[in-house]
Amino acid sequence: MRLKNFSLPVGRQIFKALSDDARIRILVLLFENGRMCVSDLELILDFTQAKTSRHMTYLKNSGIVTSEKADQWVFYYIKDEVMDIIGRMLEFMEKDITLTKDRQTFKTLYSNRELALFKVDHARYR
Repeated sequence: MRLKNFSLPVGRQIFKALSDDARIRILVLLFENGRMCVSDLELILDFTQAKTSRHMTYLKNSGIVTSEKADQWVFYYIKDEVMDIIGRMLEFMEKDITLTKDRQTFKTLYSNRELALFKVDHARYR
C-alpha cells in the first residue's frame, strides 16, 4: 500500500527525518539497496555503532523504516507506504558529492564481500 496523500503528523515525521544529514545518507542507501544492517551502514558512512543505531531507531519510530531478522543480522528497509514520497524527495539530492561518495563506498565494500548484505544475498550459493 502506497501513500497517495498523508496527514500533517505523517508529513511532519517525514520532514523531521529528512532534517538530519546522517538520516538522509542512511535513507539514500536504504532506498537504493533495499535493505541494510547497522554494521554495513556504519562501515559505509564511517559512523559509530551508537550513532547509526540512534538514527535507525529514530527512522523506525517515525514510521519510515521497519526491520527483519536474517541470520544474526537485523536488516532495515524503507516501508512501502512511504517509498514514493521518500524517493521523490531524494531525487533532488541525487548528485550530492557526499551521497555519491557513500554510493561508491557501498559498491566497493559490497564487491569486496565485506558487507553483511553481500553475505546474506549470497548465502544460498554456498
